[in-house]
Amino acid sequence: MAKLSLMQLKQLVEAAVFVSDTPVSQEHLQQTVLSGLKVGKKALNQAIDELQLEYQSRGVQLVEVASGYRFQSMDSLGPWLSKLWQEQAPKYSRALLETLSMVAYRQPITRGEIEDVRGVAVSSNIMKTLIERDWVKIVGHKEVPGRPALYATTKGFLNYFSLKGLKDLPSQDAFDTSNSQDERKILTPPSESAEPVCVEQTTSEQDATAHNVIKQQTSAEQTPSEQATETKLDDTDNPNQREQLH
Repeated sequence: MAKLSLMQLKQLVEAAVFVSDTPVSQEHLQQTVLSGLKVGKKALNQAIDELQLEYQSRGVQLVEVASGYRFQSMDSLGPWLSKLWQEQAPKYSRALLETLSMVAYRQPITRGEIEDVRGVAVSSNIMKTLIERDWVKIVGHKEVPGRPALYATTKGFLNYFSLKGLKDLPSQDAFDTSNSQDERKILTPPSESAEPVCVEQTTSEQDATAHNVIKQQTSAEQTPSEQATETKLDDTDNPNQREQLH
């Protein structure tokens, strides 16, 4: 079994991550490019740590997300790099972003529970869009009459927002700091994302954080089709009945 020097290992890992279309995990590296080579987990960790350190001051950085490692440009360079593409980044409605935030911070959650917090009906188009974007998926059904679907975020959601796990979602403290200093947006695409802070939250704090997420999305615009479905719900309406209707 061939043995690599640390420099050769770093070169191989760097090239593998560079040419891959998707994030590469350590397990995938071991099973593919490092298969048949004498490389232990400790050596692989050292190679990745040194690569991350070497790229720290460059325009492109080696970062870890939910699915593995990938190269991406520095957040601060986003406004200039975006000029390379003629098309504009998609703008998502306030309703969609609120729904995504509720799923992220309260998962698993039903559509009826989202409606109870927001006070308006959730459009079928919103849930369809979130699923098609691979941000949200159905993970089961709640054992109540009608057995409504339970929604949760995906690895695609974590990858898109440059998160390693749900514990890296911004905390209430992070939103309070951001609001007072008015410096950076939180829970935005990778080119604008704030550095995540990890703390435990109560249910009430999660609700407040989810709504603060939407306030940070200054570029979001609501489409006419989604406006039409933003109808107020009767306070006496049964959430389980609403689940069966949608």
